[in-house]
Amino acid sequence: MSTIEPIRRDIQHPAQVKTYSSPLRLWHWLNTLVISGSLITVLINSTLTDDHATSSFMKSQFVQAGAKITDLQAQTVAHALSDRTWAVHIYFGYALAALLLFRILLEFFQLADQKFLGKLKSAYRQFELTKKNREAAKHELTVKTIYGVFYLVLTIMVITGLFLAFEDALAAFKSIRHTVKSIHGFCMYIILAFIAVHLAGVFLAERKEGKGIVSDMINGGNQNKKAPER
Repeated sequence: MSTIEPIRRDIQHPAQVKTYSSPLRLWHWLNTLVISGSLITVLINSTLTDDHATSSFMKSQFVQAGAKITDLQAQTVAHALSDRTWAVHIYFGYALAALLLFRILLEFFQLADQKFLGKLKSAYRQFELTKKNREAAKHELTVKTIYGVFYLVLTIMVITGLFLAFEDALAAFKSIRHTVKSIHGFCMYIILAFIAVHLAGVFLAERKEGKGIVSDMINGGNQNKKAPER
């Protein structure tokens, strides 16, 4: 489990705590809110507003109230309710796409030592070239690789989500809609797995030498602040 724990120390400067820019921290927490909201709408639509379950419930309630309603009418109303929930999901999708674009653009304006690709390359170089702190470099490389996979899956999920949101305008590609929808749904499960791994890693890090990593993502960390000794 230790391989999934985020490292609070700077690999190249072990005595220092990593720093996070204000835009990166803003993106992190907004991304957390948007992904959470998107997943919640999926959960609601697969449970509370599921067409079959909702239509059966609505029909039984109307019958108890003395009203007459057909199966088709109940299904139509239930489907409309489901569509409302999916509309909210789509708005979250637009927000996620905007945040992804913001993150990509941010990569060009970040300080060199805070760029994701720079950190990934640095972790790889440290792992390849140094024998001292090799385990820490391997650990950092593993964590950064997991983050890299997350960014890739997030990009695929946004692209497939936009395809589904604008499927009417992309009628020429209607034949691949089912495949795109399957990929989009599969990406959601990978994102869920990442969230579980990320939360577990942060929890473990907070209980060990990485204590304070959450507050660093809130206040930005302190480059002059020494990390706790291992």
